[in-house]
Amino acid sequence: MLTKEQNERLTRVGPGTPAGELLRRYWYPVATVAELARYPTKVVRLLGEDLVLFKDAQGRLGLIGRYCAHRCADLVYGMPEAEGLRCPYHGWTYDGTGRCVEQPFEQTVRPDSTFRAKATLPGYPVEALGGLLFTYLGPQPVPLLPRWDLLVEEDSWREIGHTVTACNWLQTVENILDPVHVEWLHGEFRNYAGVRTGRTERRTPHLRHQKIAFDLAEYGIVKRRLLQGETEEHDDWRVGHWFVFPSMQKGSDMLRLRVPVDDTHTAQWYYSCRRAGGEEQQPEEIPLYAMPSPVLDEHGQPQWQLLDRDVDPQDNAIFAGQGPLYDRSREMLGESDRGIILFRRLLDEQIRIVEQGGDPMNVFREPGKNRRLELPAERREAFLAGRVAVHATGTIGRPAYSSRYPSLLD
Repeated sequence: MLTKEQNERLTRVGPGTPAGELLRRYWYPVATVAELARYPTKVVRLLGEDLVLFKDAQGRLGLIGRYCAHRCADLVYGMPEAEGLRCPYHGWTYDGTGRCVEQPFEQTVRPDSTFRAKATLPGYPVEALGGLLFTYLGPQPVPLLPRWDLLVEEDSWREIGHTVTACNWLQTVENILDPVHVEWLHGEFRNYAGVRTGRTERRTPHLRHQKIAFDLAEYGIVKRRLLQGETEEHDDWRVGHWFVFPSMQKGSDMLRLRVPVDDTHTAQWYYSCRRAGGEEQQPEEIPLYAMPSPVLDEHGQPQWQLLDRDVDPQDNAIFAGQGPLYDRSREMLGESDRGIILFRRLLDEQIRIVEQGGDPMNVFREPGKNRRLELPAERREAFLAGRVAVHATGTIGRPAYSSRYPSLLD
């Protein structure tokens, strides 16, 4: 367990906090290309800052403070023009860096005034990659946007899911380092949820863990598992899922990107990528769907219909159920928590590197080392083979989440 002081150090994300200063060294997804193709502005809250994302009339992207410097009008109502985003209230206009470039009435009355030079908003860089729009809120110089393998995969069909879960970022990330929860939350509990909804067949992995292991690696931590009845030469023991520091998970065909919204909310992006066989989409065509984050209903009961479906709603229900920011001084860690302990030590180590003025891990500055960052992971089919009553789909063809959940683009 952690002390209350250690818990505060690792969880708080605001400016000036230890974890917050570390987390500002990384790029985060805040929207999809498809969203900005359809809607020219979007509200963004990231690391405790309220911002607005926009695309101007020249197609340039900007992420700036959400409220106009004049009288705090909400710029999500702003009008995209050639020079930037125009406030609907009095016409002040901001470019993608947050610089005010026009104040119509003030410039009419005082043509030579330099007043607009004082009216600046926070402004952050935005880059597109793999159909996602990423931003960076940290200090200069800006590091390179990491080119993780699935983001730059060619000949692929993609879909993207999104949800905001009412909990601290660390709760969502620590789940990545917890292999044993798979057999219970995604196994026994999922079947129990099926009973609650009237389903009778078992369709979840029939597995029990025999051993678990975690290896520090170049980009984070690789988790490995040896299941009951397997030998240590089995592929599942040699190659596992990636935890990519500070907050991403890589499986065979999906990235799960956890994004700190503020101390008590986390945005989660689900990025699926499979071989397309010549039917690759354009970025603005990638489906965007709403992944559920179940909470108790008005009767204080679980939402069983959601919990009887995919693993991610089950995870999200647990995250939210731990509370907005849970007190780790109350927990009792056991044998299954070795990965969580390793991650907390790594997190504290990287915070210290930033406090000493250095670059933490996965901050890339050399283009030659950032062409394609490979994250080899266990194949889903190999892991599930012989352990499920209803087999998962293969890695060739379109992913299926966007056909099961509501679209966020409609």
